[in-house]
Amino acid sequence: MLKGLIFDVDGVLMDSMPYHADAWVKAFGEVGIHITNMDIYEIEGSNHKGVVDLIFRKAGMEPKTSDYEAFLKKKREYFLQNNRAEPFKGMPACLQALKEKYKLAVASGADRTIVNSLMDRFYPGIFEAIVSGEDVTRGKPDPEPYLTAARKLGLEPEECMVIENAPLGIKSAKMAGIYCVAVPTYLPKEKLMDADMVLRDHAELIGYLSRFV
Repeated sequence: MLKGLIFDVDGVLMDSMPYHADAWVKAFGEVGIHITNMDIYEIEGSNHKGVVDLIFRKAGMEPKTSDYEAFLKKKREYFLQNNRAEPFKGMPACLQALKEKYKLAVASGADRTIVNSLMDRFYPGIFEAIVSGEDVTRGKPDPEPYLTAARKLGLEPEECMVIENAPLGIKSAKMAGIYCVAVPTYLPKEKLMDADMVLRDHAELIGYLSRFV
């Protein structure tokens, strides 16, 4: 029986990934690693440590221990300077209705400062649990983020549903044993086919979630 819903943030609740990607591109460019926004979209869901590991590896380099904190600070600074993220149309009202019947959580790879600022501004009082990239040892695609969110809700994985928009997040949910619904935002639908259900867009997602209210 469904008792809880766990949402990814960027690309599901917030149209924010372009600002995250721009910040990462700028931060890596400062050390001579040149990437594109699509490089970030393809590893969306990783926490900052995962992003640094994956991008350094792709560049044939090895990060130093000090790089993780340095890149986290740089990326956060650039994101907050240029962030113009907005919630996807209809999502705040949809979640407000869902909150009347279900426990709600978010599980994001972004750092705590950014996740909390977005949720406080656009989804105040909606979530019983917030899991950021800094709240787990292993980020997506590891199951830890979604297992942590379910545990914070006091629920078993099979009592939850995950809403995702990225391949690593889908893998994380499925490895956690949680039913996963995906919506394509920054990547084509074909990249999301490991989800249990893939919807066309946010309008269809809202229609689907409204059936549970």
